[in-house]
Amino acid sequence: MDRQKNLEEKDLKRKHPEEVDESSFSSFLRPKTSYPNDLTPHRHIFPSCPLTLEPSFQDHVIISPRLGFSPSVEELLSTKLPTKPQVTVIDFMGLSSPPPPQEAVAVTVTDPPNSTSILNPPPSPRSSRRNPTQGLRQQGKSETITPPFPWATNKRAVVHDINYLMRNQIHTISGDVYCKRCDQKFKMEYNLMEKFREVWKFIAENKNAMHDRAADKWMNPMLPTCMHCGQENSVRPITQDVKKKSMNWLFLLLGQMLGCCTLGQLKYFCKHTKNHRTGAKDRVLYLTYLALCKQLYPQGPFDR
Repeated sequence: MDRQKNLEEKDLKRKHPEEVDESSFSSFLRPKTSYPNDLTPHRHIFPSCPLTLEPSFQDHVIISPRLGFSPSVEELLSTKLPTKPQVTVIDFMGLSSPPPPQEAVAVTVTDPPNSTSILNPPPSPRSSRRNPTQGLRQQGKSETITPPFPWATNKRAVVHDINYLMRNQIHTISGDVYCKRCDQKFKMEYNLMEKFREVWKFIAENKNAMHDRAADKWMNPMLPTCMHCGQENSVRPITQDVKKKSMNWLFLLLGQMLGCCTLGQLKYFCKHTKNHRTGAKDRVLYLTYLALCKQLYPQGPFDR
């Protein structure tokens, strides 16, 4: 038996000398079976698949990024081939490649409309700035009032014109005054046409020289004489503790005592007659005189 076996091997080497120098790896793949002398296992058993050192797999690819060659046959046979084509990276240095990045999924958190959370905090109260003028209007102060005098209109700081007063037989304008010496309070009366003529004349003669400033005669008016104690320059109009809407503007104009008013009272008048109310008292007083004269007689020379 041994002799016959040796003869067969020699016969095989003689017919196929190119297969003798193959590596042990190729001999491991070739089965150790004896064949007849006229048969070639390589050609008849695997006619369309030539023998190679690395078998090819259509559904799986083995790659070694560090060593650059394929693993052993035992590892190939022990590897489970997947059903779908994919690339498997085997690191022979004991290092594993990082997992592929996953796509981020946007999650929208919705809260009920009336719920309170970190994403939906409760609304904070806002402090709104208020205009002082708007605040007064909201409290019930309007532009129309009850006329405090027969010669006053239902608008703040506005008097009737002279034609209205003549038609209604209003020839005398009265007002409350007090004496600085004897502290007597009483009423004084002025003739409408006579006193208004004096104011008209003074404005016509001194308007250009005043330069939009009240004259000294208006800033420091000459006060009437007291009818009780006879003290000169002692009777003042009662303007203290009087509401601004109840000011007797026409009486102060005819007596040329508007200078006895405070700056706040004069600004109140200019505010409601749409006049410039900023500046010194002589400027605001000058505008008050002209505005009252224009209300009383719109056709007169009382423009600025």
